[in-house]
Formats: sequence, structure tokens, C-alpha cells
Amino acid sequence: MSLKCLVFIYLLCELCSAYKVLVVFPLPGKSHSILGEGYVRHLVNAGHEVTYLTAIPAKMKSENLRHILLESNFKYFPEDEILDISKMLSKETEMTSLRTVLEVMYTLANATVNHPNVQNLMNNLDEKFDLVIAEWMYNELYAGIAAVFKCPLIWSSSVNPHPLVLALIDEAPNPAYAADLVQSDAVPPFTFWERCQELWTQIHTQYMLWQLRAGDNQVYIDAFTPPFQKRGQALPPYEEVKYNASLILGNSHVSTGEAIRLPINHINIGGYHIDEVVKPLPKDLQEIMDNAKNGVIYFSMGSMLKSRSMPNELKRRILDMFSQLKQTVLWKFEEDLPNLPKNVHILKWAPQQSILAHPNCILFITHGGLLSTTEALHFGVPIIGIPMFADQALNVKRAQSKGFAIKVTFDNDVPDNLKAAITEILGNPKYRERVTELSFVHHHRPVSPSTELLHWVDHVVKTRGAPHLRSPALMMPWYQKYYLDLVAIILVVLIAVIRLIKMILCSSNNKSAIGSKKFN
Repeated sequence: MSLKCLVFIYLLCELCSAYKVLVVFPLPGKSHSILGEGYVRHLVNAGHEVTYLTAIPAKMKSENLRHILLESNFKYFPEDEILDISKMLSKETEMTSLRTVLEVMYTLANATVNHPNVQNLMNNLDEKFDLVIAEWMYNELYAGIAAVFKCPLIWSSSVNPHPLVLALIDEAPNPAYAADLVQSDAVPPFTFWERCQELWTQIHTQYMLWQLRAGDNQVYIDAFTPPFQKRGQALPPYEEVKYNASLILGNSHVSTGEAIRLPINHINIGGYHIDEVVKPLPKDLQEIMDNAKNGVIYFSMGSMLKSRSMPNELKRRILDMFSQLKQTVLWKFEEDLPNLPKNVHILKWAPQQSILAHPNCILFITHGGLLSTTEALHFGVPIIGIPMFADQALNVKRAQSKGFAIKVTFDNDVPDNLKAAITEILGNPKYRERVTELSFVHHHRPVSPSTELLHWVDHVVKTRGAPHLRSPALMMPWYQKYYLDLVAIILVVLIAVIRLIKMILCSSNNKSAIGSKKFN
């Protein structure tokens, strides 16, 4: 067979294995859009046709990429109001409350499935998809989209394994060693009190979900009944649909998380959003970093928190502290600052991965988001974590327990505490040594995260939803999982035996009494 024929057959096979994938990332947060765009990039580059349902369009352009924009979602998640650092410092807003998080995500999910663009997509009988990949963020309504198109569903979890998302494919992990991501910063082994707190957190979370999700079923009925009726089909029960996912692709890895047991269909792909090839730095930034003889400290509060919302007095005190350092400081800041020290450079936009990849970057001061923590490990840079909300406190606590981070609480003493932490990390080689060890763990995988992602997409589509990976735990009622039926039987038997013994004793006592009377 000629080489041309072989090439033609190969290209034909590649064409036949291209899929139509709907990627659903409707949360209007920059960090979440980075994760959504990671899926888009890998799928499009692999030749798949992607429809991207998002509030923030992907930067890449391709004939195989179609956007369905949900720009109105921004009004349900106003970052500048919710994540204002000054308000968080004064406790005017509280994003460490799970109830607040659940309420925001419920409102956002409701708005998304009822958005005209989403309704038009679902009611278009010409639309066909081989797979839906949807971000799970404390709500399961997006499972209905996969049900409409009768195709497999993959949940994408943007956080380390969470009890609520694991329960969708198997069951929640034991709270004796698995911490809640939002309400806890405990790292195992837990103390007795911490174990009690984690158990209560799981119980209390279920109670809050029962309260807040009471309307989920009605939202599901209202949003998904029309597209099912248009196809001449009956709407399946919500309780059935939300457990139909084939697997979970988790933005997690043991290098940043804990080595807890996971279902076979939870696949760790932490780091998949990181570019395979580091992009070059802008010329001016390249020169600054190249000429930093004492190294570079990079300071960023992430893509969702804005440093400009810090109190002015605190900004000035942090700058004064930085001016006392011999290192060059790059501060991701959204506006110009007057009277900058000579060693401090403001970056309104920061190519974070390229900065961390530079050999002169010796320290990363971060809010502790999972993307930033993962990138720090990927490039082997120790961190100082200043957690503000959500899973950041737990991410930083884990990094600290692993030995490559120091936690600094964000309060009015942050400049002094920050300087002490900088002195400790840069003066003690153990932090650099430890992050180098964990960076090796992060990279030492059988295949890259992107290859893992594409493999499981291919596997789920080719096996029509991978039913062989479905856990038997999903088929068992909760009372059977905990053997409560056995406990009930044992209690009934014990009660029956006790009553029987009492009857025998009473009968024996009565006979003794009668015999005694006769004798008298």
C-alpha cells in the first residue's frame, strides 16, 4: 500500500473520530473561564467541533468553535461588589459562607437554563451533540442539557474533590479525613474537635441544600419541559437526570490536594489549563526580570479579586514594606499607583504562567486560588498565601502543611506579617527544596493532563456513556448503605427476645406465687 493511501486512511480515521461537544461554563468569573477555555483549546486542537456556552468568550479563534454568549449572567455575579477587598476586610460581604455561595450558584444556574440563547439551543431540533461537559459548581441543573440532547454528560469540577460532587457518581468521602472546601481549613489527621466539625458541616450542608434547592425541581420542569415536548418525549425525573454523569474530570491532583480514595470515574486532570509551551514575556517585562539580580517577587490577588479595592492606607503600607526589600517586586494591580518605589513595578495585566516560569521568579504572593497554587507547583515557586474566600483558606493550609507555603491572614497587620513571611521563605532553603520535590510529583504522571482529558472524552463517547464505570453505590438507598435495615432487624429481634424473656419470667413468677399460696 502506498504512503499516500496510508495518510488518507489515517486522516479519514481522524475525521471520523471528531465529535460535537457542548462545553458549559456559565459562571462569569475569570478563573472559571480559564478552566472552560482549557477544555475548548484541547478539544478544538484535537479536531473536535466545540460549542462553548459561556459568559466570557474564549480568546482562541477556530472554524470548529462556536460561542453561545451569556453576558447577562454578570448581573447575577457582580465581582466588583461581591469580591470587594475593603468590604471583605470590614466583613460587609461574606464569601466564606456556604449559604451565600449556594444562593449565588442557584440563582446563576436558574438564569442560565432559562436564558433565551440556551432555550433556543435546546429547542432547535437540528442541534446534535455527542457529549456535554458542564462545570459543576454547587448545582446540578446543567445535567438536564445532556438529557435533552440524549448524549453522555461529564461533570467538570473546578475544585479539589468535594463531597457534594462525589455523591453524584458514588458517595461522599468520610468526614473523618475529608475537609469541606469552603467552610474548613483543616488538614488531616484531624483532631477530635475537627472531626466533629467536619461531620457537622456535612450534615448542616445537606440541610441547607434541602432548604435552598427546594425550587430546583420546579426550575428543571419549567426550563426543560418545552425542549422535551418539542421532541415528543416525556421529561425524565430530575432525581434521575442529575445522577446520569459518566464521570468527573477534576481540576485536582494529589500534589495540591490529599490522597483520599476516589471513585474510578473521578479523573484528576489538575493543571490541564496550563499552556504546554510557555509564552514569551513582553519585551519590557522580560528585561525587568532578566535584570533582577536579587530575584523577583510576584504579587497577585488573582483574576477575580482586585488589588485596587484595598483600603488606600493598606496599599501605601504594603508599598512601603516592598521598598525595604532588595528584590524586584511585580504587583498585578489594575490601575497606576503614584510614588512607586524603584524596585516595584505595576502590571495591569500579568502573564502569570510566563512570570512564574522565569528562573528569576523566587516567590509568589497569592490569594491561594487553586489555579495559582497549581501553577506555582507546576513551575516550582514557593508561595505566601493570603486567602480571602471559597477554597482559598484550605488550599493555602494544605500548601503550608506540605511545606512550600506560609499563610498570612488578610487584616490591618498584613504588611508586617507579609515582610516576616518573605524573610522566612527567602532565608530558609527548605521551602524551595520542598516545592521542587512536589513539582516533580505534579509532573510525574503516565500522560499529561490534556492527554488524560482527551482520552476520557473519547472513551465516554465511544462507550456510549461509559456505563461500566457506574458505581453500584448509586443504586442503593441511603439506609442500605449504612446498614440501617440490619440495625432495625437487630433491634426488633432484641426487643422481641427481651419481651419473650420478660413473659417467661412473669409466667414463672406467677406459677411460683400460685404454688406458694397452695402450700400455705
